[in-house]
Amino acid sequence: MTSFLQQAFNGLVSGSFYALLALGLAVIFGMLRVVNFAHGALYMLGAFGAVALADTTGLGFWWALLLVPLALALTGTLLERLLIRRLTALDPLYNFLLTFGIALVCQDLLRMKYGAHSQPYERGPFTGSMDLGLFDFPRYQVFVLAVSVTLCLAVWLLLTHTRIGTIVRAATERPELTRAFGIDTGRWVTPVFGFGVGLAALAGVLAAPMRAVNTGMGSDLIITVFAVVVIGGLGSVFGSVLAGFTIGMLQALGNLYVPVLSQTSVYLLMAVVLLVRPAGLFGKEEPA
Repeated sequence: MTSFLQQAFNGLVSGSFYALLALGLAVIFGMLRVVNFAHGALYMLGAFGAVALADTTGLGFWWALLLVPLALALTGTLLERLLIRRLTALDPLYNFLLTFGIALVCQDLLRMKYGAHSQPYERGPFTGSMDLGLFDFPRYQVFVLAVSVTLCLAVWLLLTHTRIGTIVRAATERPELTRAFGIDTGRWVTPVFGFGVGLAALAGVLAAPMRAVNTGMGSDLIITVFAVVVIGGLGSVFGSVLAGFTIGMLQALGNLYVPVLSQTSVYLLMAVVLLVRPAGLFGKEEPA
């Protein structure tokens, strides 16, 4: 029982990164109908931003947690304004190829600077273990889970209990109908894209003290995150977050009980979900 609970908690921590990345992807897709393949590279840039900030200025984790997501969110708004917006009227494949190219450029530029080896980063602000009753668990992992749950809850409250959130949610789920009511959804596209990028960068900073910081860390994660978004439902914020934590637990428990299927379980689940609900668990089918 103790091993089960410990692995389940491990899964929730891994699911924290899936949830944050999937949340950003879901909001961006809902507003722009853009499959942002650069999301994994932005997660990587968040981790490398924390490393670069420590190397160049000596600023530690807390400063990185504040400054790096803000800097990359601003970069994301410029990216949307200068490049992505110009292609939104075309076939979605064009923006997919654009973001895929951006991801490759980011990886190669960092590989030129840092090489292919993992970069060291300081331990998180919380060291040691915390007594959770039946088992001890590293304090930093508990902190990561708490931050992720708090952020997801805060975004949910923002989307459901504020006027801005109502507009963004309506534009995410029913953009054509929202525009028909005279609401200018275009003014929200740039800040929402920047917000999604900031979430990816924040996840990267949180990952830096506990994951290997290398140029492949984003590409290793993004395929699973896309599967999470598909399972939850494209454009569904709640579904993406719930699927993120669920997939994290499924993989962790798979490592304990069925190691041979632990890495493929997410894709098996995606296949089953799409057979039953082609739009995902909480997605809505769009009319042809």
